[in-house]
Amino acid sequence: MSPELLFQLQLVLGYVAWLLFFRAYVWPRLRSVDSFEAQRAIAALHSFRFFGLVFILPGVVSPNLPSGFAVFAAYGDLATGVLAMLALLTARVRPLFWLLVVAFNLVGATDLILDYYHAIQSGLPARAGELGATYAIPIIYVPLLMITHVSAFFLMLRPEPKAAPSHVSFRKS
Repeated sequence: MSPELLFQLQLVLGYVAWLLFFRAYVWPRLRSVDSFEAQRAIAALHSFRFFGLVFILPGVVSPNLPSGFAVFAAYGDLATGVLAMLALLTARVRPLFWLLVVAFNLVGATDLILDYYHAIQSGLPARAGELGATYAIPIIYVPLLMITHVSAFFLMLRPEPKAAPSHVSFRKS
């Protein structure tokens, strides 16, 4: 099997595995809490995106890794991670928190989509071995990140469930 086909197969299976896990364990929990708590959990996961800088770390990836992919992926991940951290730090200032939640999700989802585009344009799937130790990022980590971005947008767009009345009143007939 060619490296390109192996990479593509593993990427698809990464999405399948995460979707199965997410549907069984994560999605029910995210749906059961209010939007604020759900977005805080998603932001906490994305706050680790600074790790994407590894794509430009000499000795970890091949020096032949296409720079059009590596540099954009590294700094897009860094920007997303910093925005997610800022969202978490501003949780007590709700308007700012929500602004940063929207920002990190827009920046992060756009980053991943453009990373896929740059990877295809540069022929990265056929040269996936040049990812070196970072090979696991697009196969294992990126599918979860994309799934959580889609979930975050869905949760932002859903109406908040109405709270149950806190008191019961009886009318005289």
